[in-house]
Amino acid sequence: MEENTVSDVDAGREAAGEDALVGNVNKLTVSPTGYSGTPRKGHLVFDACFESGNLGRVDYISEFEFDLFIRPDTCNPRFRVWFNFTVENVRETQRVIFNVVNFSKTKSLYRDGMSPVVKSTSRPKWQRLPAKNVYYYRCPDHRRNYVMSFAFCFDREDDVYQFAYCYPYTYSRLQHYLASLERRNLPYLQREQLGLSVQQRRLDLLTITNSDHLSPEREKKLVFLTARVHPGESPASFVCQGVIDFLVSQHPVAQILRDHVIFKIVPMLNPDGVYLGNYRCSLMGFDLNRHWQDPSPWAHPTLHAVKQLIVQMNQDPRVSLEFYIDVHAHSTMLNGFMYGNVFEDEERVQRQAVFPRLLCQNAPDFSFSNTSFNRDVVKAGTGRRFLGGLLDDTSYCYTLEVSFYSYMTAGSTAPVPYTEETYMKLGRNVARTFLDYYKLNNLIKDNRPTPIQSSGVMSQTGNGVGRDTADRGKEKSESVGH
Repeated sequence: MEENTVSDVDAGREAAGEDALVGNVNKLTVSPTGYSGTPRKGHLVFDACFESGNLGRVDYISEFEFDLFIRPDTCNPRFRVWFNFTVENVRETQRVIFNVVNFSKTKSLYRDGMSPVVKSTSRPKWQRLPAKNVYYYRCPDHRRNYVMSFAFCFDREDDVYQFAYCYPYTYSRLQHYLASLERRNLPYLQREQLGLSVQQRRLDLLTITNSDHLSPEREKKLVFLTARVHPGESPASFVCQGVIDFLVSQHPVAQILRDHVIFKIVPMLNPDGVYLGNYRCSLMGFDLNRHWQDPSPWAHPTLHAVKQLIVQMNQDPRVSLEFYIDVHAHSTMLNGFMYGNVFEDEERVQRQAVFPRLLCQNAPDFSFSNTSFNRDVVKAGTGRRFLGGLLDDTSYCYTLEVSFYSYMTAGSTAPVPYTEETYMKLGRNVARTFLDYYKLNNLIKDNRPTPIQSSGVMSQTGNGVGRDTADRGKEKSESVGH
């Protein structure tokens, strides 16, 4: 497509209003009002026409200030949260203020110090902007909507800068990762295509187990994990990759787990939404996590395929489906935490609390006090609620949530912002917690020291000291801009 300029499309936008945003900006040069001629250095060029990109419109306010409009999810104008765009043709030492003016949510971690992430061509590692440069406030100029403004100073003229709501994890990144796993020819890892999305993208299923050790007579214990039903919740993919990395590793805990348990993982339930840069919905505008009760094979094909597989496994007398965990990211709370279901049976309530309590002891960023159990009507179509009703009382269904922003540990006085690595570390700690759980339930007997006593588990309610604690030394990396 040809490059656009702001003046080309101003008239149509004013007539239609911001609800008309349907596509991403494509190499959009934003020049001063009334300017004609070749764009100069410092006339910023915005682009979001790339995988997981999102920016619907840019308004020139002044040489130093620009209003940015998030493109709503495809076929659903209600959701406007995720953004991911590039800026180029900058002038060295050019200072700007970007105002993101049309968020669909009012409650946000921006109130608590969260900031967007940035990288540039010469500094390809994502970094969070300094919180002191970010402001979140109700703005009278934009129907009293909440606006997130951030100040930035471009420092290298030849760099392309990229800004995003959180660390992106694209469909292509997942495909490269899964292909690299396959190339290792691990005997205990199987990758298969469970189905295709509406736009014909792969729905991948991984099975991780040491089938040689599984006795044909004994019931097979099965753990099922899914992620990215909500496409803008990119931290879920880092957590999921952490789980996979640990389970396929040579770590002694991983080896024991593979000998006793079958792990089935669907790393990306909504590949179209991820590819398109949506926050909540699929290509056709559906929040897939409200359609578990009756998914359509043509409108929700990925959900339909996963549900069919779970129902089929649940009917197999040789398989005991022990856990279903759906991984999400949370836009208003800190730490990792879980949602579970509500039961009348007090003994079942206590059993359901065991896994989150154990996870607390392994992961310093996991909060048991934020973990809750509910039966809200609005959550009835979620995977956790639907499968909690479908499966028997020996199965546990959880939503695992992790903050888009940061976590507090037992000893910290200020929030510690998550990085890609610490999200993955949470995933590794989730995986290793299954050993503690199965040792507690006598499925796995081993000679490792320091077994976790059940009395200690049931009394623990706070954040435990983690085994895989994050390194708190600050990385000495060159920062992008100011």
